[in-house]
Amino acid sequence: MRMVRATRLGGPEVLVPGQAPDPVAGPGQVLVEVEVAGISFVETQIRRGTDRWHEPPRLPYVPGGLVAGRVSTIGDRVDPAWRGRRVVASTGETGGFAERAVAGADDLFPVPDGVGLPEAITLYSDGSTAEGLIENAGIRPGDRVLVEAAAGGVGSLLVQLARSMGARVVGAARGTRKLGVVRDLGADEVVDYSVPGWTAHLLGVTGGTGPDVVFDGVGGQIGREVFEATARGGRFSVHGASSGAVTLINAAEASRGDVTVIGIEQLFVFGPQVRRWARRMMSRAAAGQIRPLIGQTFPLEEAATAHATVEDRTAVGKTLLLI
Repeated sequence: MRMVRATRLGGPEVLVPGQAPDPVAGPGQVLVEVEVAGISFVETQIRRGTDRWHEPPRLPYVPGGLVAGRVSTIGDRVDPAWRGRRVVASTGETGGFAERAVAGADDLFPVPDGVGLPEAITLYSDGSTAEGLIENAGIRPGDRVLVEAAAGGVGSLLVQLARSMGARVVGAARGTRKLGVVRDLGADEVVDYSVPGWTAHLLGVTGGTGPDVVFDGVGGQIGREVFEATARGGRFSVHGASSGAVTLINAAEASRGDVTVIGIEQLFVFGPQVRRWARRMMSRAAAGQIRPLIGQTFPLEEAATAHATVEDRTAVGKTLLLI
């Protein structure tokens, strides 16, 4: 079968197309004919060797922890009803950048009718994350909500979800192209955080008091600047570090600003709720209430280009491999 492996840790160029024997489903496992493989920013950092949250994979390795496709073969002790079903499947940390992948039967999520596989994998990963963040932040009608990286996979869904709950949404992104995407998603206002002094604009569009809720997916200097502009009594929710550093707010700083900080640790306990949140998001998408933003797709052999696009922040929405 065709696959892509990382031959060593490093830049996108370490991703090399090749051939490998078909994997075999063992007891409690299935074989998925992969049609779509997801890509996350974290996976680019694992490949580079700079991620601090996951055990480094043994080299060489096949990247990709989430795929969508159809179950072709089932192993022992697997319900035969899975055979032929469209699924989103977790492969663990590796194995997804291939024509076929093995997954545990307990790691399968059935894709409902009316939802395409690219949309399903986006809603399962980024959609469930967005739903969890919204739930934890307790969005209320009338809240002024700032979404950083609002043209990204998670950010684009946060914009839509917060708007659907009656919030006034400010989408923050970099450059005119991404700001245009955020406007099209329904944001009430947009701000460009690549412009010096951008938080003055943010304060202006939030009535001079700053946002009541911040979804911080960038971190670094941007995250610090936004925290300083957050309204008193607000909530500051951390979920990413595309800048390379997580925004760290100590208790004394939060207390002085009367801001409730929901740290990145919230993501570590999302696991048991992912299926519930994913079902909710897919139902909303099927009903036309939200639209997953799939900004760019690449064939399997161009996995290196796909990783580079995610890593250099030129991507909008979700980036996928079509196999």
